Amino acid sequence: MATLLDGKKLSQKICAALKSKIAKIERLKDKKPGLAVVLVGDHSASQIYVAKKEKTAREFGFYSEVHRLPAASEEKEILNLIKYLNESPKIHGILVQLPLPAHIQTQAILNAVSPLKDVDGFHPLNLGRLFIGDPLFIPCTPQGVMELLKEYRIEISGKSAVVIGRSLIVGKPLAHLLLGQNATVTICHSKTKNLEEVCQTADILISAMGKPHFIKNSFVKEGAVVVDVGINRFHHKIVGDVDFENVQKKASFITPVPGGVGPMTIALLLQNTFKSFERSAS
Repeated sequence: MATLLDGKKLSQKICAALKSKIAKIERLKDKKPGLAVVLVGDHSASQIYVAKKEKTAREFGFYSEVHRLPAASEEKEILNLIKYLNESPKIHGILVQLPLPAHIQTQAILNAVSPLKDVDGFHPLNLGRLFIGDPLFIPCTPQGVMELLKEYRIEISGKSAVVIGRSLIVGKPLAHLLLGQNATVTICHSKTKNLEEVCQTADILISAMGKPHFIKNSFVKEGAVVVDVGINRFHHKIVGDVDFENVQKKASFITPVPGGVGPMTIALLLQNTFKSFERSAS
């Protein structure tokens, strides 16, 4: 039976360390790091996720703002809000919750966020810095996956890693981070032929495809490390891409959903915000 990669436990450890640092700063300067989240529309999963971010931020001593805009909001209105947040001295991190409504140009909105406050790491300048090996902010979900592997002392160097998904949010930056740790990386996607056979070669198998329970026992090599980034609503429950009940019998390590990568994403978002706060104060 696989050992659980407990993201909830590790995220609490990261956030507790941040809370301790913030408490010391507040005693000296009466200041705290500020995170602003921009949510456009009524996407149910986004609303739940934003509420968790807001709750966690306040629980661990951050100043938090959530700007909820109607789905019919014009692009100009969102850009004006981001301009205001870029200039606000109380805000050190800005997160635009994705997906945005179809009539909004997502990249134009992400490009408008100051690279110095882009704690999600999606601005082209931050992605470029990541890919040349000089990151300012690393996208939170890929960073969370790497922190989990590090916490459980999972060897990456020399291993075969298969990443399912090629988004700029997860797949591409995660593949780059694994490559930086000397893994041999294969990126799979919707056009990949013989996906099951490719997955069977993986010492580390990471799925970020968004299909509930798609990764079956037959996809997994005996003793592989399986990281499930998927968050899917299925029969009124939150489940991952991996058929957890069966795959855990074959894997050596596995992330649960919920309680695996999700809490790590929020913890690393707060860590990046604190990093931005420290830079602004120096």
